[in-house]
Amino acid sequence: MDTTKTPAQNAPESDSKESAEATATATTATDAEVSDIADVVGAPDGELDEESDAFLDQDVEDRPTGVFAAAAAIAGAGLSLVALSGTWVARVITERQGLIGQIDSVNATSTEQKIQALYSDGWHMTALVNGVFSTIALLIGMFVLVGPSFGAPGRVNPQWVKAASWVAVALGVIGVLIFGLMYFDVLFPLPKAAPAA
Repeated sequence: MDTTKTPAQNAPESDSKESAEATATATTATDAEVSDIADVVGAPDGELDEESDAFLDQDVEDRPTGVFAAAAAIAGAGLSLVALSGTWVARVITERQGLIGQIDSVNATSTEQKIQALYSDGWHMTALVNGVFSTIALLIGMFVLVGPSFGAPGRVNPQWVKAASWVAVALGVIGVLIFGLMYFDVLFPLPKAAPAA
């Protein structure tokens, strides 16, 4: 009985060897391509996958959202508007100062002193309180605008946050100027009483 294998029986073994060699060649080519990509990007072999995994594993909560900057910009813009229109705190302090002026006017010996006690001190307190609110709004707006310069590299605020910050800065400057001139009796000077006949 002849036990020698025919060429037809040896064919599957040769096919499997060729398939293994083709797979090895493809794997080598893939490794070479990965190496070329790593060289172009500038990262050493094997670090691309690690960096990608680290980025994907990073929690969304750890990434900067800019919520604080947005809230500060809105607060600054609102505060500057409130300061220009007059705050409730300024009104309460003015009424209190007016009551103190009524008490002090009893002992006033001249008309100028009565006007000073009844009206001028209250006006000055209104200008002072609203000027302080305008200054705070100005500082908040400036802080939001320059904040990204001291934060994470490449971080920028959205355009609407910048716009709200500029509103706070502009209205804050206007408020500081107006209330400063009012406080020093430049914009609205204190009326003079007519001389006694």
